[in-house]
Amino acid sequence: MAFARASLKNLPSFRRGVHPPDAKAATCGRPIEPMPFVSEYVLPLGQSIGAPSAPLVDPGDTVSRGQRIAAPGGFVSVALHAPVKGVVTAIEPRPRAGGQIVPSIVLRADPFSNQMPQLSEPLDLGSMDRDSVVSAVQNAGIVGLGGAAFPSHVKLAIPEEKRVRTVIVNGCECEPYLTCDHRIMVEHPKEVIRGTEILLKISGAEQAFIGVESNKPDAIEALTSVAPDNVRVVPTAVKYPQGGERMLIAAILGPEVGAGGLPLDVEVLVNNVGTAFALTNLFDKGQPLIDRVFTVTGPAIAEPKNLLVPIGTKISDIVEHCGGLLPSAKQVVLGGPMMGLSLSRLDVPLVKGASGLLCLDSVAPSSSEAFACIRCARCVSACPMGLNPSRLTRIAEAGKAEDLPDAHIGSCFECASCSFVCPSGIPLVQWIRIGKTLVAERREEE
Repeated sequence: MAFARASLKNLPSFRRGVHPPDAKAATCGRPIEPMPFVSEYVLPLGQSIGAPSAPLVDPGDTVSRGQRIAAPGGFVSVALHAPVKGVVTAIEPRPRAGGQIVPSIVLRADPFSNQMPQLSEPLDLGSMDRDSVVSAVQNAGIVGLGGAAFPSHVKLAIPEEKRVRTVIVNGCECEPYLTCDHRIMVEHPKEVIRGTEILLKISGAEQAFIGVESNKPDAIEALTSVAPDNVRVVPTAVKYPQGGERMLIAAILGPEVGAGGLPLDVEVLVNNVGTAFALTNLFDKGQPLIDRVFTVTGPAIAEPKNLLVPIGTKISDIVEHCGGLLPSAKQVVLGGPMMGLSLSRLDVPLVKGASGLLCLDSVAPSSSEAFACIRCARCVSACPMGLNPSRLTRIAEAGKAEDLPDAHIGSCFECASCSFVCPSGIPLVQWIRIGKTLVAERREEE
């Protein structure tokens, strides 16, 4: 564990941030297992930032595993594919994580199928122009698999007036408990490197860096052993949120992306290791995004695991496969403890952007148990974007939506570092989310 013991001063990092316990021991050494197929799958039509996809099937249709069942609903939208061979039983509103009821395609799996995927031919990247590549990635349904679910093809549609000099692949996985990216890097280093080379080819960049927090020495070793000269694996300091794209750019390259700016402004393209893996599957196998690696962990699950799970599998089925919740279970979070979403029900589907399930035997204090702000400024010191979360919270509480844009609320990516350090237990990030909703509603009214 030489990397993990190295001094933080010797490793690249960013300004501010926090140091929650990584809590990854339960699953960091567990190999990825395939999730057994179940009887029913639910595919929400909106699984990425942007417009929902448009159904291409009707109830009663028989579909194959890997078949496209919904087309992109616009440029900022992606296709959706059947995770199993089976029958479309309904296209109807179904619940998803967060409590929304959203249009979804419901499939009943064929119990007699071997569920081999229907693949297209591998893609010859050398013969494709950028528009063809962008279209192929969009129609393969690939999104950012680090949590944001931003359509990957949008990042690859680089405007003519912009250029990319550097590709950064994010293998930090700084969110506590989660280990799905870690296991991808350990078990599939060649595919991650191949995906990185695909990103270099598409973007025209000269070099690539793969940032990996130093608490993953086996992943660093695996990637370094197969990396070519123009791909450098960079161990970074263990600090949250090191995996934020602005933080990773600052750690590896130095320049900071300004408020309202994008990585392209400093000639950088950032993608997650899971996304790089998905690109390899598309270009080398013709496989669309129909499953993802998913961590199930925490003190209240019987058998912590890293699983390869078909998109649309219900969380309740995943929990059952992991031995069920322990009697001590108090809270289930989709995602990690910092940015995850607490679930009120388990009969909701796994979507593309979900990277883990955290089963806890205790519940975080509610907002009713918060105390008054003591003006300690710990939230300001922790915020990796240099914002004043306490001020944003006061404005949001007062309902002054018109003042929030000038306070740079749009620069907050809701990492929850502020809430983590607040001695008064104020749910700062939740108030900031409310503030963003207020801003959006005001813009709609205008």
